[in-house]
Amino acid sequence: MVTGEISRASGLGEVARLMLRGLEALGVPAWQLDIGTPVSRGEAPAATRPAPAAPLLIHVNAPFLPLALLRLPRGMVRGRRLIGYWAWELPVAPKDWRAGARFVHEAWALSGFTAAALEPLLPGRVRVVTPPFTVAPPVPSRLDRAAFGLPQEAVIVLVSFSLASSFERKNPLGAIRAFRDAFGARADRILVLKVTNPDDFRADYVRLRQAMADAPNIRIETRTLPPADNHALTACADIVLSLHRSEGFGLVAAEAMLLARPVIATAWSGNMDFMNDTSAALVPARLIPAQDPRRVFEAPGAVWAEPDTAMAAAQLRQLADNPDSRIGLGRRGRAYAADRLGLGSLAAAVRALGLGRFHPE
Repeated sequence: MVTGEISRASGLGEVARLMLRGLEALGVPAWQLDIGTPVSRGEAPAATRPAPAAPLLIHVNAPFLPLALLRLPRGMVRGRRLIGYWAWELPVAPKDWRAGARFVHEAWALSGFTAAALEPLLPGRVRVVTPPFTVAPPVPSRLDRAAFGLPQEAVIVLVSFSLASSFERKNPLGAIRAFRDAFGARADRILVLKVTNPDDFRADYVRLRQAMADAPNIRIETRTLPPADNHALTACADIVLSLHRSEGFGLVAAEAMLLARPVIATAWSGNMDFMNDTSAALVPARLIPAQDPRRVFEAPGAVWAEPDTAMAAAQLRQLADNPDSRIGLGRRGRAYAADRLGLGSLAAAVRALGLGRFHPE
């Protein structure tokens, strides 16, 4: 049984939906229970009754897991193997994750990077299960550049992130700096900042607008778009840029690669599970202490990356000036990501659990 914030527009929600599609593709019976946001909603909705003793895969991070379990009907929990599917963006898990770890038999992680952070919490009981994107690859809507107000002839660089995901971690100021160093105010080079949750994080949004200043070739898109329209915006881009300081996985970059968009990304953290130096333009970085002003992405001794913006600017110039290089990198990226983001790790996890013995009642 798969439970979590299945209907929510979040990373864990998207991964939960992919897990359901992946289990279906493997022919494994699955039941779903959408519990919404565990800290803000009322009673959990009813679900079709799962098979007795079917494992419970719960897409709720460890600190919120005890509360989420309390909200589930007891029959959904008792006598089942509990598996936490967790996402974390630093190489060290915070202390408050230990309490939630006591409630699961094992944990699945989106990437090897996250798995290494979780291993001290559950020694020998952490498995890497990457999201099976190949069962539901991104499909763009028919929106084109004109629909987004973008010029046909310019080279479009896209940076896409949520302000709810930590401004410092996503490092949009580094992306703006690299773009401006690369192209100045050239009208045929456009940076598009796709930003969600601006109203909830006004101070960060103000910092972003200040960094843009009066640059005529930097644009911002804050509308909440349906997934297919988001994918269309990605497909309109010539280059997707992620100068993150840390990623548990790297959803935007993965989707861009599967859409054959060339990606420039920091060469560190979870995205390295589906990137190498032939499938993406990797930006070298030095590791520094992780300091998040919101105190969300912090843990004793944790570090994250400080990407080399000068190198990122050079890579932007090289790709912008060479259409053939962009096309080639996009194709290699799509092939490599498709190979790494298939059903293999989920199938291995299914075999380890012996899920073939469970059947609908």
